[in-house]
Amino acid sequence: MPIRILPPQLINQIAAGEVIDRPASIVKELLENCFDAGATQLTIHIEQGGMRLIRISDNGVGIDKEELSLALSRHATSKICSLDDLEHVNSMGFRGEALASICSVAKLTLTSRCQDEAPHGWSVCSDGAETFFDIQPAPHQKGTTVEVCDLFYNTPARRKFLKSEKTEFGHIEAVVKRMALSRFALGFTLFNAQKEVLHLKPALTLEQEEQRVAAIFSDDFINNALHLDFDVSGLALRGWVSIPTFSRSQGDMQFFYVNGRLVKDKSVSHAIKQAYSEVLYHGRHALFALYLTLDPSEVDVNAHPTKSEVRFRDSRTIHGFILSCLQRTLANLRSTPTYATLPPHLASSEDKMPHDTATPSPLFNTAYTPPPLLAAKQNPLPLQLNTPAPVYQTLYASDSPMPAPVKKSDDEANDSTFTSPLLGFAVAHLHGIYILAETLSGMVLVDTHAAHERITFERLKQQYATAGRIAMQPLLLPIKMTVMPFEADVAENAVTFFEQLGFELNRISPDTLLLRAQPALLSKVDGEQLVRDVLADLLTHQASYRIEQEYNGVLAKMACYGAVRAHRELTIAEMNALLRELEITERGGQCNHGRPTWVALSTQELDKFFMRGQ
Repeated sequence: MPIRILPPQLINQIAAGEVIDRPASIVKELLENCFDAGATQLTIHIEQGGMRLIRISDNGVGIDKEELSLALSRHATSKICSLDDLEHVNSMGFRGEALASICSVAKLTLTSRCQDEAPHGWSVCSDGAETFFDIQPAPHQKGTTVEVCDLFYNTPARRKFLKSEKTEFGHIEAVVKRMALSRFALGFTLFNAQKEVLHLKPALTLEQEEQRVAAIFSDDFINNALHLDFDVSGLALRGWVSIPTFSRSQGDMQFFYVNGRLVKDKSVSHAIKQAYSEVLYHGRHALFALYLTLDPSEVDVNAHPTKSEVRFRDSRTIHGFILSCLQRTLANLRSTPTYATLPPHLASSEDKMPHDTATPSPLFNTAYTPPPLLAAKQNPLPLQLNTPAPVYQTLYASDSPMPAPVKKSDDEANDSTFTSPLLGFAVAHLHGIYILAETLSGMVLVDTHAAHERITFERLKQQYATAGRIAMQPLLLPIKMTVMPFEADVAENAVTFFEQLGFELNRISPDTLLLRAQPALLSKVDGEQLVRDVLADLLTHQASYRIEQEYNGVLAKMACYGAVRAHRELTIAEMNALLRELEITERGGQCNHGRPTWVALSTQELDKFFMRGQ
């Protein structure tokens, strides 16, 4: 077959196949243009799932009459003009393909007005066949309106792949919500079949931003979310992440923005997943809206036709920064309760919790600062199975006895400043498994084993974190590993890194490594496979936390074996000591496996069980 140059119309339709796969893709591209135009208010009209009509209007700077036709041409853009501009992209759009691609598969009308004092705007149309009609005057306020009709009318094969109107509009609504999360200062109004389905006012304060996040996620999310704001060495990360007890069965509510652009990145996903690894129950997914800001020259946004993926110049630093920020945020949470749910016939409509969520009660709104820890009178290693329970009673013993449960006096009952410990005071040890504790506003049930397991695990991690270099254990027979030459290059450049992790690893040929020693604590782990996994991490993420995960896995098992077992009776003093330490333990709301360590019920909820006051 002879080589030939394709017709311009076919070239644009091929490009459209990369950028436009459904109506929601058009909405995304047009909204990005609105952002770049400096708009503060956007209005979106949809008919028949976007297949019949997509109309998006903004109040941005507008387009000059002389540039209207040029705006519909391929690779025509006002965003960049040189390679240096491409390496410092600050705008959402820059390829100059969106409008031209849309014109090739739909009928498009572009109407714009630059200045308020102008008597009218100007409009140009395209019929989907590379034909631009004459520019005509048209009534219009300052800004731009793009109207797209009869999508894929000239490419019926593409139209067959579209779903129902309801499904396509669902994708459009999801896109608008994701874009609205990226620009809090902009107002968004979405109409479907001339009916308003979404109206978001500009959010200029943190409180207003949280209101928008709640409108898009849910009120339950913002009530169960942690706000974070870090700014270190040119990297800034802010946003909201869910507490570990508030999760979903799928990762559909996870939004990550880089310089205002919604993206997906393997290094970022890996860092977030790892940050939740010790507190999230297996199979569950955290919810988050996170915003990373960095120098545009440090990220390549031109890595994908739809601009949904980016490449970081130093992905290792980005990975470590995100991981550190999230770990600090989750660690500072301390104890996080799981709230018990009333039976459906007792809970009112506002008390019922939706699936995959947990709504907090106002039980622990009072402030409480736990007393400082006293010197431990036992070895800091976890309790062994044969250790008698009374040892724990003296763990934080002092000259003064453990305080008795506090009862409010009449004056204190009216004193809003009266406080009590978060987990209250122990009353009984139920079935040798659960601690029943009384609080000022209700009751708490604590899983003794799960709570002690988390306390011991965090203590062990602190010990190994302060121990410095990890102890090596020489192998009786060194292990020869055949790898790819580029893997051997990575291993050779990371010799110091492997030594810090407790490995003695040498390169003895272009494609052979020799493992002479591995960490003593991981003596029963397959050292060769672990090294290969670490090399894979270094190649993919330029960093590896696999050794730390393996260590934590071993420490978690040690903590589990050493924690208080079921049916082992504890005294009131022992239980109170456990409650006090759990209150100040990082990630104290979940055990090492992600299970909750405690649940709470308020007196109001208890009253409903017995229909008091009804």
